[in-house]
Amino acid sequence: MLTQADRTVANCLEVLDEIAPLGLSAVGFKDVGVAPAIVRQLNERIRALGAKSYLEVVATSAEAMLHSARMAVEIGVDHLLGGTMVAETLDILRGTAIGYYPFPGVPVGHPTRLGGDAALIEAQTRAFIAQGCAGVDLLAYRATHAKPPALVRAARRGCGTAGRLICAGDVDSKARIKALRAAGADGFTVGSAAFAGRFAPARGLAAQLKEILSCV
Repeated sequence: MLTQADRTVANCLEVLDEIAPLGLSAVGFKDVGVAPAIVRQLNERIRALGAKSYLEVVATSAEAMLHSARMAVEIGVDHLLGGTMVAETLDILRGTAIGYYPFPGVPVGHPTRLGGDAALIEAQTRAFIAQGCAGVDLLAYRATHAKPPALVRAARRGCGTAGRLICAGDVDSKARIKALRAAGADGFTVGSAAFAGRFAPARGLAAQLKEILSCV
C-alpha cells in the first residue's frame, strides 16, 4: 500500500516508479490523501505495470464510503477494500469486475480500530460472502476486543473456500506475517511499517519490500 497513517502518500507516483522494478503483483492506495486526478493516474500506472490495483476505503461516513465506491468504478480499480455499506456498495459495483472486500466487525474512527469478537467476525464474513463479496478486509491487528489470530481463524471459517481473506492494518513484522499465514489469511496489506523501515536494516522502501516478499 502506497500509504502512511491511513492516507495515500503525497508522492505516490514517484514512489511507484521507485518500486516498479520489483515486479509486484498487487499495489494499493487509500481513498484519502491525494487529489482525484492523482488517484486516477496512480491506478492507471499500477495497472500498466501489470499489477492489480487495490483501493481501500477509510472514510467513516456512509456518504463518503459510497462516494469511494463510485470512485472505484469510475477509475476502474481491480479490487475495493473496506467500508461497511455492503449491500449499497455491491449495488454500485454491479456490472463491473471489481472484487469487493468489506470490513467485518465494528470498525471505528480513523486510524481505524476494530471492535467485535470472533463469533461476530465469522457470522458477518459468512453473510458477506453469501451476498456476493469476493472476501473480507480484516483489521486483525487493530482489534480491541479479541486476539488477532482468533479473528483471522474466524474470518477464515466465514470465508470458506469461496472467499478471500485479506488482513490489513499494523502488519509490521515478519512474525505477524507468519502468524497471519498460519491462521489462514490469503494476503495482507502493508504500508506505514514499510515506509518506517520496520522489516530490514537497509534504508529505502524497495529494500523493505524485498524483505517482506521473502516472507511470502
